[in-house]
Amino acid sequence: MAQSIHLSVIGENDTSTKIIDTIGYTETFTSYNDLQSEINLLKGKVIRKGFIDTSTEKITKLNDTLFKAHLILGHRINRIRVYFDSSFNVELLKSLNYNIRDGYFELHINELESNLENLNSKIAEQGDPFSTLQLINISKLNSELLSANLKVVANQKRRIDKILIKGYEQFPKSYLKHFLKLKTGKSFNLNAIKEKVELLNELRFASKIKAPEVLFTQDSTTLYIYVEKTRTNNFDGFLGFGTNENTNKIEFDGYLDLRLINNLNYGETLNLFYKSDEIDQQTFNVDADLPYLFGSPIGFQVGLNIFRKDSTFLNAKQYAKINYQVNAQHKVGVGITSTTSTNLLENDTDILNDYKSNYYTLHYNYMKSQFYDALFPINFWFDFSSGFGNRINDLEKQQQNVFTLDTYKIFNLNNKNSFYTRINGATLTSDNYLDNELFRFGGINSIRGFEENSLVANLYGVLSTEYRYRLSSNIYVHSVLDAAYFENKLTDSKEKLFGFGFGLGLLTNAGLFRLNYSSGKTENRQFKLSDSKVHLSLTATF
Repeated sequence: MAQSIHLSVIGENDTSTKIIDTIGYTETFTSYNDLQSEINLLKGKVIRKGFIDTSTEKITKLNDTLFKAHLILGHRINRIRVYFDSSFNVELLKSLNYNIRDGYFELHINELESNLENLNSKIAEQGDPFSTLQLINISKLNSELLSANLKVVANQKRRIDKILIKGYEQFPKSYLKHFLKLKTGKSFNLNAIKEKVELLNELRFASKIKAPEVLFTQDSTTLYIYVEKTRTNNFDGFLGFGTNENTNKIEFDGYLDLRLINNLNYGETLNLFYKSDEIDQQTFNVDADLPYLFGSPIGFQVGLNIFRKDSTFLNAKQYAKINYQVNAQHKVGVGITSTTSTNLLENDTDILNDYKSNYYTLHYNYMKSQFYDALFPINFWFDFSSGFGNRINDLEKQQQNVFTLDTYKIFNLNNKNSFYTRINGATLTSDNYLDNELFRFGGINSIRGFEENSLVANLYGVLSTEYRYRLSSNIYVHSVLDAAYFENKLTDSKEKLFGFGFGLGLLTNAGLFRLNYSSGKTENRQFKLSDSKVHLSLTATF
């Protein structure tokens, strides 16, 4: 076994020794060469503290295992004046809030090393990742101030010459250019590239495998981005059943929601939705969202919505939108919506007849994801739209405005507990109303405990809340506490509603199974057991 040797370092007085102890050094070694290297390293640390005249007076061997080093620190200089020539980019110094004077700036000696590192990083961000900074001609101006010249050892500036996708070679190039904002010809900035690649985690259909890598050759710079394609197609459906309070028979209702994402490797989305409920209402939606058309930042969305109310009326709505993806979270759009409604009854009435409406619409959407959490992948969602237009029927032409809002937020209290809150609502402003143009709401996707689309309003707002407790990584239970307010000017009614219940969610390889039991009551009617509703739902990803 080699014998350990020990080091003790002192200064020329007690104050100097305390400074050395504060800086710290290694005390035990296996060889004298390691001990000598530690003394030299310690001298460098002391010099960077402003004791530039530090010297080793002597190293004394006290016995076979103990050495004592005597350092002379001398007078401490606290500031340094750094001169730069006219070719230096002064804007870099201003970005770091340096107090620039006529061709120089001053720093506290303790801040010198960290400031030079930050300055060198700024230079590297300008496209020269191999640049270095040096201080030359270091000298004393006086007993309190050092002087030095700043020298930049620059290399050839680098630009991104080629971008290669590894792992998912068919990754949409338009997302690379407009979503990640990475393109060839731009100055090489590794920190900025890493930040942009992190945006891959905001996409549903792709994710980052590992950090990007760069290959430098003498005349080119190649950026490698490692991406994998993720399963994004989604099926969502539920079956609801409960006892009809009038007939005492069990009634069923349900829906299916199919979303196909990026199957053509363009980032496109196709949605298909169908819902039928126990009060004989059917809803059918189909729409397509095509982002970054022809490699541009503009996207296009088109859709069709058909709603049938038993044998009363049929509404067919068509819409088209042009969207602009501002960045990974924000999207704005403009569009047009046209609705044709047909009265299925034999005779028209004042509140139910054929009409056509046309609206010019504005849209805004914000999404903050947390795709690392398979149970709750979206942390914050905000979607607002407005429409301005008119309704035409045999009696008149009526100007109207419509506004809709759907937003929710998950507050993560800790790893197991979270709180979910959602607000959704809509309002239609008009001088008069038809029954077949009013909003239908209620059920699992609005206020729970009420029949699907059983509530009719020209204005409504719903507050849905859940306290969620995660039993494991793929199972959670939650409460149901909802409140709503609506107005219906056709019936001259205003009502407050409340929903109560509990639920269970289970994530499997097939998807997310949800079981909800909820009951509802109005402000003026006491709770009845027959209002109870059980919903069994399945969400599958493939």
